[in-house]
Amino acid sequence: MTVCRFAAVVVVLAASATLLPGRVHAQMSGDDGPHINILADGPAKTPDELEAEQQRNQAYKESLRKIPDAKGSNDPWGGVRTSDAPKTVPSKTVPSKTVPSKTAASAKPKAKTGNSAN
Repeated sequence: MTVCRFAAVVVVLAASATLLPGRVHAQMSGDDGPHINILADGPAKTPDELEAEQQRNQAYKESLRKIPDAKGSNDPWGGVRTSDAPKTVPSKTVPSKTVPSKTAASAKPKAKTGNSAN
């Protein structure tokens, strides 16, 4: 069964390798490739269109000038922090666990689980 599948795959690959160059060659017109201008030149702009475009560009540049400069940091907690506080986050440390004190009679030993070998 697998021999038939292998033979079928080989036949399909051989046929596609044989037929593909013929299709590519059929699309080529001449020896140096197709002579198609993909980026066709559009009609030239009229003087009215050029003037309208210049006015749009000028209005755009003026609108950019009206945008105010960026202000300082927008940090809502900026007033709460002190100036000597570090700006970077300190590395994580393992906090010490505080266990409420228990009397010796009520304390139960914890059952160990897992393997103690490292």
